[in-house]
Amino acid sequence: MRLSEARVVLTGASGGIGLAIAEALCSHGAQVLAVSRHQEPLLALKAQYPHLLRWAQADLTTAEGRQHVLMQAQAMGNVNLLINAAGVNHFAMLEHLPGREIDAMLGINLSAPIQLTSIMLPVLRQANAAMVVNVGSTFGSIGYAGYATYCASKFALRGFSEALRRELADTRIGVLYVAPRATRTAMNSPAARALNTALKSNEDDPKTVAAAVVSAIVGNQRELYLGWPERFFVRLNGLLPTVVDRGLRKHLPLIRRLSSTPDEEKIKP
Repeated sequence: MRLSEARVVLTGASGGIGLAIAEALCSHGAQVLAVSRHQEPLLALKAQYPHLLRWAQADLTTAEGRQHVLMQAQAMGNVNLLINAAGVNHFAMLEHLPGREIDAMLGINLSAPIQLTSIMLPVLRQANAAMVVNVGSTFGSIGYAGYATYCASKFALRGFSEALRRELADTRIGVLYVAPRATRTAMNSPAARALNTALKSNEDDPKTVAAAVVSAIVGNQRELYLGWPERFFVRLNGLLPTVVDRGLRKHLPLIRRLSSTPDEEKIKP
């Protein structure tokens, strides 16, 4: 896909990865409908690209919000790229996770992209070539303690992407599933950041992720897994999950401690 000819609906556009994707797309001449609940993080980018970036306020967990996005996309015209980048996370052991947080993760990370994609498909079918991009996670392939519900939502999003790709195999619509590793965004709580620091986990800058996503879109890729050794562990988990079980079990005491420690203590030097 040529980005200069792309007309994009991008959800989660005010977040770390979403905002970086919006900037990368606009820098290549794409026209972007940036969907988010809040406009403030997008104001500088909108001022920089006034003819390329437009904003739509929407709550994607509601039918009314998704319908509003559809109407804005139809008004934009010739939309050929849908990027589902909206997402939320909460690092906590399942028994300590409030029901509203479980509902929020499943609603925003899974139900919203499925529902929005469903109503956007007739629009995408009108393009000569189109693509749906679903932003998942390494945790969509590796179950990890402290992230049970988040993993569930991303495992399901990966399965949705695979099934949708096969469902659209005889159309002009491609499907790209993107699996970033840990990324430096505001979505990570102090506890999650403390865990990444303690385990010396690699973290990517959102702009690095965005550049990789844009490259995958241009190359019409099917899947994109970011980071090494994360890609290796994804394969290992698929082939020898008990080996990964034993390795990750060693992290449990640390995960339990950090997930139950007040945030003000986690960020002390």
